[in-house]
Order: sequence, then C-alpha cells, then structure tokens
Amino acid sequence: MTIETMPLAKALNAGLRKAMQDDPRVLLMGEDIGPLGGVFRVTEHLQAEFGDRRVLDTPLAESGIVGSAIGLAMAGFRPVCEIQFDGFVFPAFDQITTQLAKLTNRHEGSLSLPVVIRIPYGGHIGAIEHHQESPEAYFTHTPGLRVVSPSTPNDAYWMIQEAIASNDPVIFLEPKSKYWQKGEVELDASAAPLHATRVVRRGTDVTLVGHGAMVTTLLQAAALAEAEGTSCEVIDVRSLSPVDYGPILDSVRSTGRMVYAQEAPQHTSVGSEIAATVMERAFYALEAPVLRVSGFDTPFPPAKLEGAYLPDADRVLEAVDRSLAY
Repeated sequence: MTIETMPLAKALNAGLRKAMQDDPRVLLMGEDIGPLGGVFRVTEHLQAEFGDRRVLDTPLAESGIVGSAIGLAMAGFRPVCEIQFDGFVFPAFDQITTQLAKLTNRHEGSLSLPVVIRIPYGGHIGAIEHHQESPEAYFTHTPGLRVVSPSTPNDAYWMIQEAIASNDPVIFLEPKSKYWQKGEVELDASAAPLHATRVVRRGTDVTLVGHGAMVTTLLQAAALAEAEGTSCEVIDVRSLSPVDYGPILDSVRSTGRMVYAQEAPQHTSVGSEIAATVMERAFYALEAPVLRVSGFDTPFPPAKLEGAYLPDADRVLEAVDRSLAY
C-alpha cells in the first residue's frame, strides 16, 4: 500500500490530477485556477500539466462558470467548477438550484449532468464577510443535488474522484481552515463510498456527530472528555445529502445520547435535520434530547470575533455535560 502524508489542499490537487489522467472528459473551470493555482493553490501546476483547454481561467462571473459547466456536461464533458469563497456562490445560485439540480428530472432521467462545484467554506481563517460562511443547508434543501464534505486529506483525495465520477451534480464543500492540515493518504487503497458516514473514534457514553472542520473539534472535545472520565464516540457525516444514517443510529442506540456540532447557524440547518431524524428513528433509545452546538443565528461577524461565534471544544463539552445531566 502506498501512503503519503500531505495537506488536505495537496490531497485535493492529487485527486483532481488522478481524475484528469483517468478521464479526458474531465476539465476544471474557475477564477485564477490556471497559472496561479487558485487562491488556496488547490489546482497548482495542473494547467501546466494538462493545458489551458482543460484547466480554464474564467472571467469573474460565477453564474457564467456554472452555466457554461451545465452546457459542457450536456455535451459529454465532466466539468469541475471552483468557487473561490463560499459567499461568492450566490451569483450562481439560480443556475445551481433551478437548472443544474432540476434538468435531469425535467428530462425524466435521460440527461445526466456530471458537474462538480467545489466550494471552500467555513471559518477560522480570519477573513472578511462573505469569506467564512457555511451555506450547506441551501444545497441540502435542494432536491437533485448531492452534497458532500471531506474532513481529512485521505477523504479529500478519494471523495473528489468519486464526485467527478458521479453522473449527478455534486456540491463539494471543502473546509478551508483544514487546507493545511496534514494527514496520511492511501493512494492505492479502495475508497469508502462517497455517501458513507464514518465512525472516527469509538466511545460508550455520548455520540458526537459533525461534518467538515468540526470533526477535528469533536475529536479534541472527545479527548478532553476522556480525561474527565467520559467516553465519546465521534462520527463524521461526510455526506450531507444523502445522509447515511445507519452508523449514526447504531451509535445513538448504544450511547443513548447525541450532540451535533456545526459552524453554520442553527436554525433550519443540517444539524437540525439530522437531530430531528435521530429523534424520530431512535427515540426510545435516547436518554436525553439530541443537542446542537452551532454558529449563532446572526450574520458572520468580523474576523476578530470569529472565535466567539464558531463552536469550539469547550462549547461541545458543555453540551456533553448537559446531555449527561438528564
């Protein structure tokens, strides 16, 4: 088995390179993704390797990027669009939600739209407004879109390839605060299914569930809880739509308690949906209500206040304590 240690951004770069080597129909589109390699250097050196007809620097026009990708997919290509920051996706929102998500259904399944839209999302980078938001609920609420988010370099490497191979449109959410977090990547292993939930730490007292960058925070909280005598199981959702509920429900039926953590605001969020489903499907196993730890229901604050806005291990532990107190 070939294993390399690399940051998440480099794992994405390697995954994109592998997908382009394997399938000449794969092409990349986005602002500054060519010679610059993108703001976060995820596409670094790919234009030099594959040429400017497969790694396309586009105008500053997200609606045009996604609209062009839809046309290319209809013509048989497999385009991968980069949105520079989460807040910049909204000029393309109409193309994504009223065209990309619906065209396959509109054609009664006879038309496939293998489009991947990569969106760096989330906080912890000290950026300004519209650069640190978590808009995942908009897309999980939209039928016709698959929505996934890796939390480790290994998942990033494999999930981007699986997303590109999908015949359905995929919103690929990249936790930008983890771009520089290193981890082992199994370059020739078999990948977990794109929409599989993963148990990343075993425990017996409380189930901690989250996605993206919050998985690291949950692992930190679990380590601190263990020092205090509480055993927490940590689950990485990975796929936000569809959700693989099996491992989550199995864990909750074992521990009797669950805390969901996310950077996004709490109201009508991914965490809200998963909490409601667990309450419906594992109600009689629960010893306490499902609790949520989230960003606040306000616009994302200035960078100096992001530490007060985003959930940390202490806020997760406080929820664990409340759950155990029932």
